[in-house]
Amino acid sequence: MGEWTSARFPNQTIVVSRVLQDRYQSRHAKHTLLVPNGTEIRERRGDTHLHRLGLSSDGYILFLGRFSPEKNCHLLIDAFEKIDTPFKLVLAAGSSHTDEYAENLRKRASHRVMLLDWLSGDVLAEVLTNAALFVLPSDLEGLSLALLDAMGAAVCVLASDTPENMETIEDTGFAFRRGDVLDLQRMLTVLLSDARLCSAAASRAQQRVRQNYQWDKVVGELGEIYAAMVRPEKNQPVIVCRRAA
Repeated sequence: MGEWTSARFPNQTIVVSRVLQDRYQSRHAKHTLLVPNGTEIRERRGDTHLHRLGLSSDGYILFLGRFSPEKNCHLLIDAFEKIDTPFKLVLAAGSSHTDEYAENLRKRASHRVMLLDWLSGDVLAEVLTNAALFVLPSDLEGLSLALLDAMGAAVCVLASDTPENMETIEDTGFAFRRGDVLDLQRMLTVLLSDARLCSAAASRAQQRVRQNYQWDKVVGELGEIYAAMVRPEKNQPVIVCRRAA
């Protein structure tokens, strides 16, 4: 119902991916405007906060997001626990109204698996920019801000092969079959054993963000859309819907 409403009532509907744009066209015969989410270019930070967390630069895999079932954090833990590696797995998130799921995840914490609350500020910057690998195992995304943040921080990314994720990373990252724990395990093993492969992909990912997903460009495009719609001579309300997922 929400999707139908967003296609029928606004003067304009903005979507964040070509996948969503095609969906609106095919299901609702609705022309939409494409303006993606954005992020910023981040340089590697120091490791003061990392040491306090018991982490070291390039010594851990990172997930950022929500602890909710569609994010498939349990799948990531399952795959990671099957790998013999000195790397740690760090999952930093909030529960987003799925407290039972989050609590079950926290029971799986160990000396290899760390579950943290939301991170922000300098701690987030350090944990993000010093990760060896960022993994997004979710079943459902629009255009993941966490994925863009990792790419903008020049961190190698591994994501489930949803159409939205594949559109975002193109040839600058890696994918595994959605929901397939064995394929995720395989890709983790490959990437954690080849630092040069990860480094090259991370550089390409950051360049993709620089060209397509910086907030200054995104905000400018949104501003132009709103400015074109608001005219002094119009005496009718203007409604714009932005569909992110």
